[in-house]
Amino acid sequence: MRNITIFDINQRYILFQIFVTNRDGKCHKFDALLDTGAPASEFSDEALQFAGFLEETKKDILLKQGLQTQKYGKIILPQLEICGHPIKNLEVYVSHFEKSWGIKALIGLDFFRRFRVTVDYSRGQLVTELI
Repeated sequence: MRNITIFDINQRYILFQIFVTNRDGKCHKFDALLDTGAPASEFSDEALQFAGFLEETKKDILLKQGLQTQKYGKIILPQLEICGHPIKNLEVYVSHFEKSWGIKALIGLDFFRRFRVTVDYSRGQLVTELI
């Protein structure tokens, strides 16, 4: 299956929307960033709490200088849709995100290794195909 996900070429990063379904079947839409330098995906603790996966966030997490996220746990998300592809039981990091960053998830290589991925900047498209 081949999917095309649109992104804004005028943005500093490749940003797109993803969908996370919680245990009650409710779907939540979050803004995500493509990070080919990250080995694993991260979700903000704030987003995971909003979607019902965390009861509370840790209040004492400090970001290391120069970083915009700080990992502090792991969780398995039962159902996601990333670039139009359904993914079941993806283990992701729970992270504290810098609020000014404006995103709720960072999608890393753990997702993209499953696909042939083409980034077409001239068209603002992420093309993902099952391998």
